[in-house]
Amino acid sequence: MTPEQLQDVVRTAVGAVVDRGALPVEVPDEVVIERPKNPEHGDYATNVALRLAKPAGRPPRQVAEVLAEELRAHEGIATVDVAGPGFLNITLAKGALGGLAVRAVTAGAAYGRTDAFAGQKLNLEFVSANPTGPVTLGSTRWAAVGDALGRLLEATGAQVSREYYVNDAGAQIERFGRSLQAVAHGRPVPEDGYQGDYVETVAQQVVAENPGLLELPDDEQLTVFADRGVAAMVAEIRSTLDGFGVHYDRFFSERTLHESGALEKAVGRLREQGHVFEADGAVWLRTTTFGDDKDRVLVKAGGEPTYFAADCAYYLDKRARGFERVVIMLGADHSGYVGRYKALVAATGDDPEHHLEILIGQLVNLVKDGEPVRMSKRKGNFVLLTDLVDAVGIDAARYALARASVDQQIDIDADLWSRKTNDNPVFYVQYAHARISSLLRNAADLGLPLGEAADVDVAALAHPRESDLLRAIGEFPRVLASAAELRAPHRVARYLEELAGTYHRFYDSCRVLPRGDEEATSLTTARLWLCAATATVLRNGLDVLGVTAPERM
Repeated sequence: MTPEQLQDVVRTAVGAVVDRGALPVEVPDEVVIERPKNPEHGDYATNVALRLAKPAGRPPRQVAEVLAEELRAHEGIATVDVAGPGFLNITLAKGALGGLAVRAVTAGAAYGRTDAFAGQKLNLEFVSANPTGPVTLGSTRWAAVGDALGRLLEATGAQVSREYYVNDAGAQIERFGRSLQAVAHGRPVPEDGYQGDYVETVAQQVVAENPGLLELPDDEQLTVFADRGVAAMVAEIRSTLDGFGVHYDRFFSERTLHESGALEKAVGRLREQGHVFEADGAVWLRTTTFGDDKDRVLVKAGGEPTYFAADCAYYLDKRARGFERVVIMLGADHSGYVGRYKALVAATGDDPEHHLEILIGQLVNLVKDGEPVRMSKRKGNFVLLTDLVDAVGIDAARYALARASVDQQIDIDADLWSRKTNDNPVFYVQYAHARISSLLRNAADLGLPLGEAADVDVAALAHPRESDLLRAIGEFPRVLASAAELRAPHRVARYLEELAGTYHRFYDSCRVLPRGDEEATSLTTARLWLCAATATVLRNGLDVLGVTAPERM
C-alpha cells in the first residue's frame, strides 16, 4: 500500500464514521500521510484527527480513537495507535507493505508517475542565451534544471512544451556581425565587440559558405555576417544542448516578432486596455499601476521598439498558442525583471499569479585547484558546457547541476564529480543500480528468475531493513509530485541518495541469494522482487534528472 492509497483509506474511514453520525464533520479533500521519524511508531502517521477536532467540537484524542477503531477493520492495516495529542500511528499488514515491491516492478517505467498536474498546459522557457556565443556554464545550469523540471512536470501529468527564445534582433546582433566582419578582414575586433576563438571559427565558416562576401559593400557584408553568424551559433547551441540530452520543442526567433507585426499588435492591445501613454516622444506602458517601480518604454523616441515591447509580444504569442501558464527560468542578473514582467502580464488582462511563473537561479562555478574559473563571455575567457562535460561527464554534470536548489550558488569540484567513489553522489546512486543489476544477473544464472507477481510471498518481507526499503520505495510517487509542485528537481536527487543508502544497508543485513548448496526459498524470491523494485525506482528517478542508470560500472 502506497502513501497515496493509505490517504484514500483514511478518507474512506472518515467518510464511514461521518455517514453513521459518529463525527459531525465534512470529509477532507486531502489527508496528510507522513513517515514517522522513529520506525517504532509505525509505518505511517496522520494528523487528520487534530484537523477534524475543532469542526467536530471534540477533543483530538477522542476523534482519533473513533477513526482508529474504523481503520483497524481494514485488512491492509495491522495496528493503529493513538499518540500524543491525537496523532494516528499506522502499521500496515505485512502483505500491504510488501506489495509495494510487486507494484513497482510491474509498473516499470510508469511507477512514480501521477496525474497531479493533469490538464495543465505549460510553456517552459529556459537557457535562451544570446546567439552570440557558445553555451556557457551559467546557462548549463538552466539546461540541466530546466530539462529536469520539464520531465518532472510531465511525470505528474502536465503537458509541457520546452522553448528556447533566440534573441536574434537588437544591437548585440549588429555588434556580433561587426566582430565577425572585422576578424574576417584581419582587423581588430571593435572595443564593444565579441572576442574569443569561436568568433574566428564562425567568421571563417560564414566566408566559406558565402564566396565573394568580402568583396561586397560594407553594409551588405554586415548583414550577411550577422544573419549567417547567428544561424551558425544557433546551430551550434542546438547541437551542444542535444548532446547534453536537452531537446526543445521550439526555437522561437525574436526577429519574427518584428517582421510579423506582432510588436505593433501587442502595443495596440495594451493601448486598448488603457495602459499605454506617450511622453517625451516615446510610447510607454504604465506598469506602475500594477506594482512596478517605474513605467516602462515600449517604443523609443526614434521609433525603435524596446526589448520590453518584444517581451510583451512574446508573452501574448505564447498565450495565443494555448498555454495556460508561462514558466520562465532566468539567471540571478535578471531578478529585477520579475516586477516589470508581472506588471505587463497584468496589463494584458491576465493574472500574473496564475498565468506567469518566473524562476530565478543563482550562479555556478567550476572549481579547479580550489579556485573558481572566472568567466567573461565578451573576452572569450569563459567555461563552456562542453568544458564541464569534458571534466566530469554528462551524467555527473547534469546531476551536479540539478542536485542543489536553484536559489543557492554552487561550486562544482571537477575532482569530486569525476571520481569513481561513493563520495561522488551520482556515482553512489548509479552504483546502487549497477549493484542490483549484477545481483539480478547472478540470480538468473542460478536459475532464479523473478517469476510471476502472483507467486511472490510479499508477507515474507518482515525484516526491519526490508521495511525501511519498502517504505522508501512507497515514497517515490509523492516525492515526484512534491518536487514538481515546488519546482525543485533537487529533491529527487536527494531522495535517490537516501534510497541508495537504504538499499546498501538492506543488502548488508539481508542475504538475497543462497550460498553453496542452500535451496532458494520464498524469501529469496521476495527479496529479489524487492531488489528489482529498488532498481526500478532508481532508474525512474535518474531518468527524471536526465541521468543514465548503468547496469555495469
